[in-house]
Amino acid sequence: MLFGEVAKAFDQIEQKSGRLEMTDLLARLFEKTTPEEAERVSYIIQGELRPPYEGVDLGMGEKFVLEAIHQASGYPYSQVEKDFEKEGDLGIVAEKLLSNKRQQSLFTSPLSVVSVYNSMFKISRAAGAGSQDMKIKRLVELYNNASPLEARYITRFALGQLRLGVGDPTILDALSVSHVGDKSLRESIERAYNLCSDIGYVARAFKEDPKKIADFKIEVFKPIMPALAERLRTSEEIIAKLGKCAVEYKYDGFRIAVHKRDNRVEIYSRRLEKMTHMFPDVVKAVESLPPKEVIFEGEALAYNEEEKRFYSFQETMHRRRKYGLEEASEKYPLYVFAFDIHYLEGEDCTQLPYAERRKKLESFLPQENIELSKMRLVSIPEEVSSLFQAALRMRLEGIMAKDLNAPYTAGKRKFAWIKLKKSYGKEMDTVDAVVVGYYRGKGSRTKFGFGGLLVAVYNEDTARFETIAKVGSGFTEEEMEKFQKMLEKDKMKHAPLNLDYVMEPDFWVQPKYVVEIAYDNITRSPTHTCGREEGKGFALRFPRMVRIRDDRAPFDATTTKEVEEMHKFS
Repeated sequence: MLFGEVAKAFDQIEQKSGRLEMTDLLARLFEKTTPEEAERVSYIIQGELRPPYEGVDLGMGEKFVLEAIHQASGYPYSQVEKDFEKEGDLGIVAEKLLSNKRQQSLFTSPLSVVSVYNSMFKISRAAGAGSQDMKIKRLVELYNNASPLEARYITRFALGQLRLGVGDPTILDALSVSHVGDKSLRESIERAYNLCSDIGYVARAFKEDPKKIADFKIEVFKPIMPALAERLRTSEEIIAKLGKCAVEYKYDGFRIAVHKRDNRVEIYSRRLEKMTHMFPDVVKAVESLPPKEVIFEGEALAYNEEEKRFYSFQETMHRRRKYGLEEASEKYPLYVFAFDIHYLEGEDCTQLPYAERRKKLESFLPQENIELSKMRLVSIPEEVSSLFQAALRMRLEGIMAKDLNAPYTAGKRKFAWIKLKKSYGKEMDTVDAVVVGYYRGKGSRTKFGFGGLLVAVYNEDTARFETIAKVGSGFTEEEMEKFQKMLEKDKMKHAPLNLDYVMEPDFWVQPKYVVEIAYDNITRSPTHTCGREEGKGFALRFPRMVRIRDDRAPFDATTTKEVEEMHKFS
């Protein structure tokens, strides 16, 4: 397949706002692909070269791309910079300048999907002396063979700013539609994706043989999408929903998935990032576990031996540092509290009821530094409340109630798990929201260049983000400086394509950072789009910053559906 067909489809998708239209356009594209091309196209749509857990970063900054456009087009570097300042999109700049090249290539050859992808992959692997020049040279070669439209999307892909507004659910729908004309295969394709977190791998397998998807198997070292919990407000509601159930303490640390095969151990974060090197003490403990092959899930918390208490989430976050790991390991020793199992000695455990999965965990745990999560079977609200209060006395987040008969719902939010947290009480409610923009500092904040955030939640039905609050309080001076430096790198001239908004910030940013926001209650407002009806959406009243959630990805944020439920109690 020629890359020009992909660029044409992307251009059409960019002009659409409806998910159904986008799905149909993608489906038509997938109909034409080979298995290899389907894999590559799926990664490109995600703006990735490989699944996130492999940690492959394209590594092209704006300066590299500006230089490549300058060399390929023949226009002065200053002209490229000037056009970028005007357009705010280097993709548009590349398309414009390369359509009117001052120097023409002597020989050109059509670009294929595979050749563009492979060139980008080589760019990502370039390292050492001369690597910067090599990256620019390869991008120039692509530009020399690209049409102006192809140049637009090559540029955006290189920068990690494809801006199609297409989420993973739309890709999964499109794969199904491409084969049978409707979404009837979506559930089995989604299950496969949730069991490996690799959309390219799934797309390739599906194109090779759709029957493979129905019998998709878990693999060690391919992390599973974490199950998500619903929320209820009281012990009475939990018992009414689940009846007799298991209640576990909810630990406020790193949610990790541990993979072991023989002597190899890998640890993945909730965001599916490989974090093995950050936890040498955990790796050592896992190596001594009896199973030869196992995947289990747990929460890692730093523990204060002297005070006999768990460190806070913020203190535990010190373990994410890249340097001084040995010192951090000594100062913040980690305990892992295992709460679920995905795979054991060749057996897929995700389809087993929770009660059986717990027994399998208990068959080889606890071990040194790896404990079982505190769990008790309960039948009445008073027992739930007792465990909840005990968790709070231990300075933990709260509790998690689990359906004894439910399978592990990878990547889905269901009432198989129900969380009850202190923040759900009257003293403070919180949501996890995605930063989509920020404001200049005024008055005393002028020196920080930062005055607040525009945040959004995720609508699972439309696969779009919807604004819910402008947050201007709760920031320390240190946090204001951090936000300004952090968000400056991801600033955009235009709003994210998968965002519905009315209120506009001073600067738009890519939706990649998640923050926890406290509020007093939820109201209806014409200035926000969360669950918008009759011109008004849900909005947080008196929102204030609590903390950055480095452990969460944008699609792990609070959902519109959750906000609608929370509004009933506010």
